[in-house]
Amino acid sequence: MIWASEDVARDQVRRQAAGMTAQQIARAVDEALVRVRETQDALHSPSQVRRAEFAPDPQELAERWVARLAEWQRVAAHLAATGADTYDGDHDREGSAWAREREGRRAEVLRSHAACAARRREERDELQAEVWLSAGAGRQIRAVAERAGLTPHEVLAQLTERVSLGEGGTLSVAPFVPGYVPGGE
Repeated sequence: MIWASEDVARDQVRRQAAGMTAQQIARAVDEALVRVRETQDALHSPSQVRRAEFAPDPQELAERWVARLAEWQRVAAHLAATGADTYDGDHDREGSAWAREREGRRAEVLRSHAACAARRREERDELQAEVWLSAGAGRQIRAVAERAGLTPHEVLAQLTERVSLGEGGTLSVAPFVPGYVPGGE
C-alpha cells in the first residue's frame, strides 16, 4: 500500500481544515474522538463478524479515525501555538513539509508506474522465436559467430534487427559485420 492511514488522514485533515477557526477545529477533534470510540467498539462487537460485502474493513476504519484524531489534535495545537484565527496550511511548517514529502513519494510512484508500463509495452513488442536452420546455414552462422566472438543467437538477433521491408513485401538485409556497431567503439 502506498499510503498509510496516517498519510490519508494528514492529507484529508489538511484539506478540510483550510480556513477553519479554532472552534471549528475543536468540534472536528470532538467528532474524531467519538468516531475513534465507535470504531474501536465496532472492532470488539460480535455483530461485526458478519459484515456487508462492500463495507469497509473495521480495523482499517479504526486506524484511519485514530490517525485523523491525531492530525486534528496536531492542527489544533498548531493554531493554539501560533495564535492564528484560522488554519492556513501554508503557514504550517510540519504539515507543509509532510505534504511536500508526500508529493515527492507520489511523483516517484507515478514515475515508477510509467516506467513499468513502458517496459510492458516494450515486452509486448518483443518476439522470441526458435529457429531451425538447415545444416549448411547453421554452419555458416556458427562460423560467423565464432569469428565475431558472438553466439549464434546474437548473430541472428543482429541479422533480424537489420531487416528492412521493401516494396511488394520483400525482405532484405544490407551487408554488415556482426558485432560491429557503426559509430560505436
